Amino acid sequence: MAETESERLLQEIGGLLMDDSEYPSKPTLLYAQLDHNMVGDSIFKDLGNQLLYRRSLDERLLHALLDLWEAEDEHDRWSELEYVLRDGKFEVAYYYPDEIDPEEDVLKRRERALRRHFGDKPIVYPPLLLEDEAPGYDL
Repeated sequence: MAETESERLLQEIGGLLMDDSEYPSKPTLLYAQLDHNMVGDSIFKDLGNQLLYRRSLDERLLHALLDLWEAEDEHDRWSELEYVLRDGKFEVAYYYPDEIDPEEDVLKRRERALRRHFGDKPIVYPPLLLEDEAPGYDL
């Protein structure tokens, strides 16, 4: 059976999330917001007693997300996505503009997603990168 472009991209995203050299097989949540030429992504790994924020250092992930978003009909595009990877299998939930309160902070929605998928665990963030250390991407 031939897979669709969206299915191929979802598989690619899972593979890229598992490319994490330190935590390849840990349960993972990718929370992303997209718009024209804009991708905001947050990756969290479930380490059992805590959640670890991981920076996306691979621009292929950003391109795959943007390609997935652009594969949708322009009038039916989602604006946020939750991609949960566990035991080599993934689940995806799409959120459309009319389902999102524009007044609500995206960080609150992201935290709700974390709690829904991984429970009430502390979140560990790495130190901030200096400006010259931050990756730059062309989309």
